[in-house]
Amino acid sequence: MRQRHRTPRLLGTLLLVAAAGVSVVGAAPAAAAKTATPLGQVVPAPASVHASGSSYRITGDTRIRVDDSREARQVGEYLADILRPSTGYRLPVTSHGGGGIRLELGSKSLGAEGYRLDSGKGGVTITASKPAGLFHGVQTLRQLLPASVEKDSVQRGPWLVAGGTIKDTPRYGYRGAMLDVSRHFFSVGQVKRYIDELALYKVNTLHLHLSDDQGWRIAIDSWPRLATYGGSTQVGDGQGGYYTKAQYKDIVQYAASRYLEVVPEIDMPGHTNAALASYAELNCDGVAPPLYTGTEVGFSSLCAGKPVTYDFVDDVIRELAALTPGRYLHIGGDEAHSTSHADYVTFMDKVQPLVAKYGKKVIGWHQLTGATPAKGAIAQYWGLDDTSDAEKAQVAKAAQNGTGLVLSPADRVYLDMKYTADTPLGQDWAGLVEVRRSYDWDPGNYLPGAPASAVRGVEAPLWTETIVTSAHIDYMTFPRLPGVAELGWSPASTHDWDTYKVRLAAQGPRWDALGIGYYKSPQVPWPAQ
Repeated sequence: MRQRHRTPRLLGTLLLVAAAGVSVVGAAPAAAAKTATPLGQVVPAPASVHASGSSYRITGDTRIRVDDSREARQVGEYLADILRPSTGYRLPVTSHGGGGIRLELGSKSLGAEGYRLDSGKGGVTITASKPAGLFHGVQTLRQLLPASVEKDSVQRGPWLVAGGTIKDTPRYGYRGAMLDVSRHFFSVGQVKRYIDELALYKVNTLHLHLSDDQGWRIAIDSWPRLATYGGSTQVGDGQGGYYTKAQYKDIVQYAASRYLEVVPEIDMPGHTNAALASYAELNCDGVAPPLYTGTEVGFSSLCAGKPVTYDFVDDVIRELAALTPGRYLHIGGDEAHSTSHADYVTFMDKVQPLVAKYGKKVIGWHQLTGATPAKGAIAQYWGLDDTSDAEKAQVAKAAQNGTGLVLSPADRVYLDMKYTADTPLGQDWAGLVEVRRSYDWDPGNYLPGAPASAVRGVEAPLWTETIVTSAHIDYMTFPRLPGVAELGWSPASTHDWDTYKVRLAAQGPRWDALGIGYYKSPQVPWPAQ
């Protein structure tokens, strides 16, 4: 069943974001548009659009017809759960008959995530090679319907889907978003809500930042104080929190149902005060520091010279890998200012094989390239336009030697950066990042000297030093996240700010219907309310 995770908002939060220009949901239901949304008015932009023929109208007689596969039926039920509340129609999911909305697996030419959508007077058919493609095709179908289709109560139609054909495959296989649950802890329900928001824009990776100086957020049986003590705090005040293994598995399974792969991160050797406070033996001097609730970085380090450090890392990676069916495990590696270069190299040389030992591939922040990245490793680049040429060259050289790249330039796609100087949330150490700046760059040629073939995709991180509620997440994520998703999905030939901003503006009423409070950037021609 579809779950709509709409976290109640505190009055203070509403006042804060409303003052900043957030669009909020109106009380009166609006009539759906009388004409169909153009096929190309979708985010991310499809690879190929051919408009032709008559629109299809969803009615009380419409059925969702699926093939005999379990996966197609699951996607069909997901679609029905979206459409039933707002249309008021039964929309049975069945493997019999013709017409209506059809979901079919079997096409050999659409890859792991591609789909084809054909619409005409007789119905809508979505075909794909793999279930993920069907799911992504359903996200496109959602956007082709009026925004009011997202509401939880019956709305007025008509429910029209424009006629024609969309053929669509992604540019990159890695299209991610990161949620930092360490600086401030977020519940399972809040994470699921974010997963649903990401899925709408064909994001396929959720990177969870599970440990930092301010909190350890995953239960580890062999080192229980990591969670119970190290997870008891967060930035500022509050009791923190952590995920039990069952809760983490629930998040992973929910993400999989939306075709997102979870990449867990245990940041090390720096950003480790929560672990160091939990176990004195992890410190070089054997003395545990106090728990930390500030926002400074770079002061903590695991002790690279102690054998117990690697016993600890082995245990953590072993238990986390067993909970994580995805391909990757993120080992951090950034801002290890309290670790000498020699110790950093020693640490990474010992830790990376442990990731492989438990069947995972390494992802690390791009400082990993200061050591020797393991074969098949991915470096996540978060540098700025003004990052030193030497640092950029180091990352480019690693890419030339086979290290993959995920691009997350902080002054482009860090979702915690302020939009303007007046933004009430976020930080500005990487600069101000308005909507156009977050969209208007090309991952394929962004890092000088790095071959385009090394780029695996893009990721938009959301660090949470100032982010406390789901309303805060929404405000900083939207409208920037859809643009990053488009950079990861759409062909470079579709990249054009002037056309994108119009398509983005059309998403505003959909966010209103979903209860997503967003920043109404003056760069975007939002529809009149």
